[in-house]
Amino acid sequence: MLALRAFASRLRLGCAALTLPLLLAAGCAQLPQNVERPVSTALASPSGTALAELVQQRRTATQGRFESGFVLLDGPQVAYGSRLALIEAAQKTLDLQYYAIHADASTGRLLRGVVAAARRGVRVRVLLDDFHSTGRNALVMRLAFEPGIEMRMFNPVAGARGSTLGRMLNAAGDFDRAQQRMHNKLFIADNAMGVTGGRNLGDAYFGIAQTRNFVDMDVLAAGPIVQDLSRSFDSYWNNERAYPVQSLVDREELQQIRDRVRTEESAQRARDQEGADGPKPPDGEPRPADAGPTDAQRAAVWDEKPLDLRSAAFVWAPAVMLADAPAKIAAETGGSTTDSGAPPGLVALQPPAASAGTPMAAVENASKTATDSETVVSGLLQLIGETRSDLTIISPYFVPGPDMKQAFASARARGVRVRVLTNSLASNDAPIAHVGYARHREELLAMGVELYELRSEQAGLGSAFGSSGATAAGESRSMLHSKVLVLDGRLLVVGSMNLDLRSQLQNTEIALLIRSGELSRRAIAQIETAMRQGAWRVEQSDGALVWRAPEGSQLQDVHTEPDTSAGLRLLLKLFGPLAPDELL
Repeated sequence: MLALRAFASRLRLGCAALTLPLLLAAGCAQLPQNVERPVSTALASPSGTALAELVQQRRTATQGRFESGFVLLDGPQVAYGSRLALIEAAQKTLDLQYYAIHADASTGRLLRGVVAAARRGVRVRVLLDDFHSTGRNALVMRLAFEPGIEMRMFNPVAGARGSTLGRMLNAAGDFDRAQQRMHNKLFIADNAMGVTGGRNLGDAYFGIAQTRNFVDMDVLAAGPIVQDLSRSFDSYWNNERAYPVQSLVDREELQQIRDRVRTEESAQRARDQEGADGPKPPDGEPRPADAGPTDAQRAAVWDEKPLDLRSAAFVWAPAVMLADAPAKIAAETGGSTTDSGAPPGLVALQPPAASAGTPMAAVENASKTATDSETVVSGLLQLIGETRSDLTIISPYFVPGPDMKQAFASARARGVRVRVLTNSLASNDAPIAHVGYARHREELLAMGVELYELRSEQAGLGSAFGSSGATAAGESRSMLHSKVLVLDGRLLVVGSMNLDLRSQLQNTEIALLIRSGELSRRAIAQIETAMRQGAWRVEQSDGALVWRAPEGSQLQDVHTEPDTSAGLRLLLKLFGPLAPDELL
């Protein structure tokens, strides 16, 4: 989300400085008209595929009471291996939906596997939000020109893809639409197994970036719940906001971008070599883009093995999906309803009928509570209203609006313990977003919400969220990216959403609600370890904030944003108030 949040802030704050000629030039770029979008849907039934048979075998072997199974993917290796496994196992279809797919080493191996799958006859559909498709990352769009692969870009920005600055200018005339993004993440094979959660595709999400790696969590789902995920995918794929790549860019333009990227990278390597012994930026100051993996890190990707799905520890449990409808993002021509005529809120689902008092009935009730709301985040706030004893939240970007704060206040009034793990200023990849959290910090503490902020300077956070691997050690900075809620120790929510106004009002999101005490306990155990050993606890003492040092860290309590420079803190203090919460 770094680029999007920085883009929104720069654009909103800088629009007044743009000259009329620039605005007029930006307004000349338009999206193509009368685009053909052949309708296609997910595999009608996964029966007969190897994955469907495997799901049934695993459920029988483990005497699963419920038809859908889940595996928490809490470390980069297992998260990467699960996607490799789905690619290799797919026989008929692969459907990928992402906010960002970065053109780097880890994604390169995944996408080569996707191309190989298409060549053996697997139908591949890739749906990608258009915001990051500039420069090197635009090269991912070459997939669209591979036989057997269809690729569409959701809510595209008109104009050339050579630079972020050019894209910012092209978006200036349509700011409100351009800042709304498809934030969903799905990786589905044969409509039988799929992965959803917080991770995009890229080195930093799989623990091999040199300087900055995300701490994230996904879920591998199997069984009928995957068909719900596929229905959500189809609703976006066949939406008027999804543009086939060929309508936006051709082979020649992609080749020009590739040549330019190679030239720029060669020049950058030369500059890096000249300044290899120069001073490093002070802690907390903005850093240059990640240099990419070392040879050893790149080798680790090639050596990574697919997850053994035959021995994966599936937990069989009732679950429902929440997904924002595509119409949450307005089409270029406007509109406020889904293609099916449903209101622009959640994709409507009908869970299987259940007897009162059964676990599935409890999930149905939770689903109804949530789906009565207009968005995924609003639905989760409704669920918070049902919480009775304990609420634990991970939200890397945590910008509570009035209704969120009211939900927390009401929960506290009922005696609910509320704990939130979010990024510290030092671990936040978008420091400006930290302002929207920091301005509400004292109010949250006053109502009794417990706040924990991830400590960025650590190599061993893997003990809390699965092994981060040797590739993420050394000087790598940890950045929280998981989006998780655990309610009353029995309902686990894993999805793409943050608890912020951007996810609630602008971006589209998706989440799984899983009724499982076992999975909830596993998640809580990892979160509590992270809170104790890898995070600062923020408290109020004598009218001032104090950051309590993580357990066993040998650090001292501090009274200012830890691990940050005075320059960064001053910069945010001066300019932070200019950025409204809904853009952070």
